[in-house]
Amino acid sequence: MIGRLGAPLALLLLAACAQIDSGDLGRPGASPADVTTLQVIAFNDFHGHIVPDDQSVVPPDGAVDAPRVKAGGAVHFAEAVARLRAENSNSAVVSAGDLISASPLISGHFLDEPTIRVMNDIAIDFNALGNHEFDRGQDEIRRMQSGGCAGYTVLEPCRVMPDFPGARFGFLAANTHQTDGTTLFAPYGIKRFDIGGKTVRIAFVGMTLKGTPEIVSPRSVAGLRFADEAETANALIPRLRAEGADILAILVHEGGVMAPEGDRSDCNGLTGALKPILERLDPAFDLVISGHTHQAYVCSYAQVDPTRPFLVTSAGQYGTLLTRITLSYDLSARHLVSKQAENLVVQQSGEAAAHQPDIAALVSRYQAAAADVTGRVVGRVAGPLEKTADATGQSTLGNLIADAQRAAMAAPASGGAQIAFMNPGGIRGSITPGPDGTVLFGDLYRVQPFGNTLVVKALTGAQIREALEFQFLRAESPSILSVSKGFSFAFDLRRPAGQRIVEATLDGVPLNDGTTYRVAMSNFLGQGGDGFTMFANAPLVVEGPLDVAALEAYVASRPGMAVPALDRIRNLSPQ
Repeated sequence: MIGRLGAPLALLLLAACAQIDSGDLGRPGASPADVTTLQVIAFNDFHGHIVPDDQSVVPPDGAVDAPRVKAGGAVHFAEAVARLRAENSNSAVVSAGDLISASPLISGHFLDEPTIRVMNDIAIDFNALGNHEFDRGQDEIRRMQSGGCAGYTVLEPCRVMPDFPGARFGFLAANTHQTDGTTLFAPYGIKRFDIGGKTVRIAFVGMTLKGTPEIVSPRSVAGLRFADEAETANALIPRLRAEGADILAILVHEGGVMAPEGDRSDCNGLTGALKPILERLDPAFDLVISGHTHQAYVCSYAQVDPTRPFLVTSAGQYGTLLTRITLSYDLSARHLVSKQAENLVVQQSGEAAAHQPDIAALVSRYQAAAADVTGRVVGRVAGPLEKTADATGQSTLGNLIADAQRAAMAAPASGGAQIAFMNPGGIRGSITPGPDGTVLFGDLYRVQPFGNTLVVKALTGAQIREALEFQFLRAESPSILSVSKGFSFAFDLRRPAGQRIVEATLDGVPLNDGTTYRVAMSNFLGQGGDGFTMFANAPLVVEGPLDVAALEAYVASRPGMAVPALDRIRNLSPQ
């Protein structure tokens, strides 16, 4: 549920309320009776989190050590939306992408059909495609929209409930173009409100980040072009106005980060990839509902540029927050008077299940189906396996996964892998074993939920060295690959770009540029994911099992396995 400040269940604002006024009721002599209130309920990066588990958020503007508040879960999320709708029937509910995929096992293991069913019951209106919607390929995205039980992945669809209906809400993809020039899904959706004999229309333009091909499997976006977000939105304005849109909103799966200091309702504190989009966006747009960075903010862009008075929002992640956007609209003048937004914590409450029996029953059904899978004991590990990297870029979990992938593909019939590489972005969390060191399959799935398959690629020493150098050439901070035991390298960031790898060895022998090595990796990397095009260009030797299956087999075969040492990469740069 959502509580209120000053009430028994306190409403928690994650950021200061941002508000933009457009004048005194929009026109001279306007009457308050002419002004109606519309509501947009927005969220982003839900990622299939239909079970609350241990999700929590820090209360807003409080001390760093303030106690966290338990939040999220499908029944609580549905109850929160229902309560907001009850306060204003003129509401739209929208998502700014990554509704599905990279999900917990209860949703992801069933191809996120549970999440789509939950959102159907909540009756959301639109979801802009995020990059993770593409994880399982275009055919599976279409199935998520249109329904059916056709199989496009290694996981079997419709295993728990037959006749998957697909999403009863629209997927939006304004800047995702197919080879024939059409968009993959509708570029926008319009929500209509009939109030006192008059009609108000809010248009929602849906887009994912134009850099999507760099962060998903290239095969999943083959034949698609991701256009510039601002240019795409601006070009649609005449079409939206021609269809009678009164208020223009953007659902964009791209975002920013708000600086911790300063006025958090002022977009001057916003940094990141969203900022250049806002700088070029047409002032005709009223709302920019964003995502991707998993951050929470509401701010006024008018503080940055008075000619572009956008209200900019993002609701964190995993359904722990909702953004309530309140729009005051003058029906007679057909003018937006003011707009304000606040992020609300979706508090967990014992009452929610009783108020949302259908969703509670749906979640329980999938929990029962997942229980045997999730709770299966795989093996035991001597200590925690951390995702967080040290100063060399290594992590204990990354090393373990690389070792597991090499082991799965090391036999001659499996490709004869000598080395394995694991990208850090594919590791979604850490593993904390039970008191006796027990590791469950659910632990493994949580850190590798994408369903990637393993491949072996034939790479020359020169190509491997090129890949190692590329780690330090990406636009953002270095993204260091985890490497399997027996392979090691050293780098020095003081050296010029392209010359930062000081040494690279396999079993103590320096890498030879002309020698061909067999390297195991996920098909994501093998297809050039994260920009490693040298992997895509290398010959494919063989395809193997799912990455999580390889990890399971490795942990199961080594009872009481030691935590891998962080001794494979050396950082020679001054610390």
